[in-house]
Amino acid sequence: MALWQNPGWFDASNRREQLDDHIRGTGKARFGIRTFSEKEKAFAVRKHFNKVAPKYDFMNSLLSFGIQHAWKRQAVRMLNILPGQNVIDICAGTGDLSILAARKTGKKGRVILYDINHAMIQAGRHKIDPYPDLSHIRYVLGDAEKIPFPDQSFDAAMAGFGIRNLTHLKRGFCEMHRILKPGGRFVCLEFSRPLNPVFRSLYDFYSFNIMPFLGEVLTGSAESYTCLPETIRMFPLPDELSAILGKTGFGKITYKVMTNAIAVAHTGVKTKNEVRQ
Repeated sequence: MALWQNPGWFDASNRREQLDDHIRGTGKARFGIRTFSEKEKAFAVRKHFNKVAPKYDFMNSLLSFGIQHAWKRQAVRMLNILPGQNVIDICAGTGDLSILAARKTGKKGRVILYDINHAMIQAGRHKIDPYPDLSHIRYVLGDAEKIPFPDQSFDAAMAGFGIRNLTHLKRGFCEMHRILKPGGRFVCLEFSRPLNPVFRSLYDFYSFNIMPFLGEVLTGSAESYTCLPETIRMFPLPDELSAILGKTGFGKITYKVMTNAIAVAHTGVKTKNEVRQ
């Protein structure tokens, strides 16, 4: 039996309850198994990341056995970033994707590291500030559901392992669509449900026994590292997320599964100027 309760993988009906229409209709939103009012969820997410920020990079590398770095490199390659382009990294956290993108844009380009959590941004600055070749990365604190840039500002947008924490998922995608130039590319890298049932059962055991235990020993918070796998089990599956992106106005949507679909990278292109909120 798991040391921490495994909520199981949500079915399609329960996954839809995590989406904008249901949240607006009920005024309730989940962060892991906990339920908050629609307005309180963002505060709960910010509090969570304030707690994990100091050891965020260390724990991510440890818990993923370092594979997360390969996933991120693959996701950025899928954007086909060119020298001189403007790129925004949404829910950027400590900036791994921003760094990879900045090396592709070169100094003639611009990369915006955009996150709502100041502690997370600060935790990643030691990877960026000392290096002159990354000086074109700019830090912006803000909400992914209300991005303070004009329409058609960026050639590419990316979101890595953060989009599932938004209160209104589609609203966030609409904002990312809005700030892209026509033909601009988008990539969303997120966790998903492993394809192989045997592998999935091992993954479940690891997620709700080993991860919380290490979280308690190394950071003093088992709860923080139980919340992570909870949110994954509630998130739309790849085909469902593709449909959401299509309704948001993205076209040419594809996705690539990695490590038996522990991680999935979706790509899309801005093919429409008007979107349905």
